[in-house]
Amino acid sequence: MAYRPRFAFTVFVCMFTKCAPGLISGQMHYSIPEEMEQGAFVGNIAEDLGLNVWQLSARKLRLKSDNGGRYLKVNLESGILSLRERVDREGICGQDDKCTIPFETILENPSEVHRGKIEIFDVNDNAPTFPHSSIVLQISEASAPGVRFRLESADDADIGINTVAVYTISSSAYFSLKTQKTDDGFIIAELLLEKSLDREIQSSFQLLFTVTDGGTPQRSGTTQILISVLDVNDNQPVFDRDVYRGSVSENSTKGTSVMKVKANDMDEDQNAKITYLFSDVAVRKARHFFSLDPDTGEIRIEGPLDFEQANGYALDVKAVDHGSPAMTGHSKVLIKVIDVNDNAPEIEMTSASNKIPENAPTGTFVTLISVMDRDSGENGQVRCQIPNNIPFKLQSAKDHYTLITSEMFDREVISAYKILISAWDKGSPSLSANITIEIIISDVNDNTPRFAEASYNIYVMENNAPGASIFTVTATDPDLEQNSYVSYAFLENQVKNLPVSTYLTINSMNGTIYALRSFDYENLKNFQIHVQARDAGVPPLSSSATVNVIVLDQNDNAPVFVSPSEQGGSATEEIVPRSAGQGYLVAKIMATDADSGQNARLFYQMVKSTDPSLFNVGQNSGEIRNVRNILQSDATTQTLVILVKDNGQPSLSCAVTMNIRVLENSTEAMSESSTLVKNPGFFTDPNVYLIVIFSCTSAVFLLIIVLLIGIKCKQDRSIIQGYISPSYCYNRGVSQGTFNGRAVMEETLRYPGTGRVARVPESHQYSVCLSPESAKSDFLFLKPCGAPISQSQ
Repeated sequence: MAYRPRFAFTVFVCMFTKCAPGLISGQMHYSIPEEMEQGAFVGNIAEDLGLNVWQLSARKLRLKSDNGGRYLKVNLESGILSLRERVDREGICGQDDKCTIPFETILENPSEVHRGKIEIFDVNDNAPTFPHSSIVLQISEASAPGVRFRLESADDADIGINTVAVYTISSSAYFSLKTQKTDDGFIIAELLLEKSLDREIQSSFQLLFTVTDGGTPQRSGTTQILISVLDVNDNQPVFDRDVYRGSVSENSTKGTSVMKVKANDMDEDQNAKITYLFSDVAVRKARHFFSLDPDTGEIRIEGPLDFEQANGYALDVKAVDHGSPAMTGHSKVLIKVIDVNDNAPEIEMTSASNKIPENAPTGTFVTLISVMDRDSGENGQVRCQIPNNIPFKLQSAKDHYTLITSEMFDREVISAYKILISAWDKGSPSLSANITIEIIISDVNDNTPRFAEASYNIYVMENNAPGASIFTVTATDPDLEQNSYVSYAFLENQVKNLPVSTYLTINSMNGTIYALRSFDYENLKNFQIHVQARDAGVPPLSSSATVNVIVLDQNDNAPVFVSPSEQGGSATEEIVPRSAGQGYLVAKIMATDADSGQNARLFYQMVKSTDPSLFNVGQNSGEIRNVRNILQSDATTQTLVILVKDNGQPSLSCAVTMNIRVLENSTEAMSESSTLVKNPGFFTDPNVYLIVIFSCTSAVFLLIIVLLIGIKCKQDRSIIQGYISPSYCYNRGVSQGTFNGRAVMEETLRYPGTGRVARVPESHQYSVCLSPESAKSDFLFLKPCGAPISQSQ
């Protein structure tokens, strides 16, 4: 079944006629087991204090405690009090019977303090352990049955029922285990010899010694008892008391005697000589605080004691004789630490505010004062006071005091008060503590923050480092304190459809403006923002200023060639006839730079050439011209490397490689150019698209022309057939109608049905003139014939 924390809440009723304003003192009590995991539920602060959840944040609820702040946390959204980390009772309180973690919850507006505590219940999370893996005993064979041998006790970090409960040993015909419980609840285990030993029969024994605690589930630990049977020494030392009790003041100095233990041995000589020692368990507990004289048994203080850390110690001592075998006696020592008035009162301010307005009425709550003394009894009782000649007074509320106003203020007369708070305890001698607090009388908010200028111009170089400060705006407020505290923010503004917060941020405290991104002059040259200065008064007052951000160009773009452009990383090629003379324009280099101003001013330079004396490039124009005529001895391929650089600082540049081919005539150039088309590697996708579009357009245009010509010819044929029907004869071979070996049209027109024959006039005579390549063309070109044509009736 899941564990549900127990909770109790007690309200201490204010017993004054008029309670301190804004102060409610209460006591909360929660109970949880140790070893609960981080985030485990402890209680609901909001419900237990009778508050709504939203009031926790509004009233700035917080925890205050040395341990409470470490182990506890409050979720202000739900009011749940939970564990910040796992709680180990033994680590917090050690062996104390009761373990609690005190804490305080503090609320403001109005100020309230509720005290509480978390009680940590022990769980059985520690198994009892022995100091060693084995216990070695030497027992004389002459020992009579009934002799007891004290065994070292086990140690368990738990308390109450979860600590050591039962000791057992493994079965043996010679030994049994006897235990007894002291008045303080300690269990003493002794090994009892049941029958006489005979070393010659059995010289050693090995028993399993088990300790079990009383927790649920039970935990246990074991060790081996190794017994050697020896001769001689048959009496063990015996203390004159089973339990020694003593007390010592916590302020006792090192070397102070606490008590003396005494043991007797009935043997004689070396067998009766005794050495006193702490048991191994006691050594771990007391080695830093107590020492034991091995010869006299006197226990002295070894280190400083602190009642507030531990109010008592339980130690095991043993007396070992010098016989052979050595025999041991045991006893318990209980030392109580007495509290003394060694802790002065501690004064702490538990309210964060130390300011009140000058128009505050009498009785206004100022601050809460917590006074605590870690001593006990009268040593821990404290009284507190302040001077009488100030307009303040203290009201007591259990362990807290409330500082309230007793008169009206005038800030123009006194703007601040330094108050000495003194506290004394009731110890003897009395210890005291003092603390001085300053109360500020605040002004009312009646002045608006003002900027030094209504408009600012900020010049920012592009490629600036993101996060760098670019400007600081400052506004002043003549009010005092809170009313003069100015915070800065950007008013809602859009820069290229984006919030200004994507470009800039402003330090709300000092007005420093930081660039959140690197500006690019080519994309954003300037923009305008509005900065608001707002004071912290109630109600707040504000004003704004305009900030013009101007981006300055930086030489961050290298020139880029527009013409010629290198295809596929290969050099561009230009063709020059060998007949080109001096000043001949070979090519014009064109480049561009995305920057502006001097950063975009370009200069051209030829950095490498096959023959430097043949070509040069215009520094500003980029024109490549012949310096001289091209000679037959010049190489047919000239390679030039043209560099273009801008005028920025530092200057940026790029280069292009050109191959200039010197050809003998233009026909060769045409042939060479046509071969370039055959290499698809020189055509990019846009070029292919343009060629396809151009080809389609040309085909459509040609089709339209053919259709129009066809229509026109058909119309003409119809007209001729309607009036005359000439007949055309083509004579082959050498005849009168032969011209240059080609057939020509007969020079007469016959009119069927009339018997008339007419010669065609010279103006209507045409001969077919065909080129040698006319067989490849569908078009015929006509021209008038040179011989006249006679007309016959």
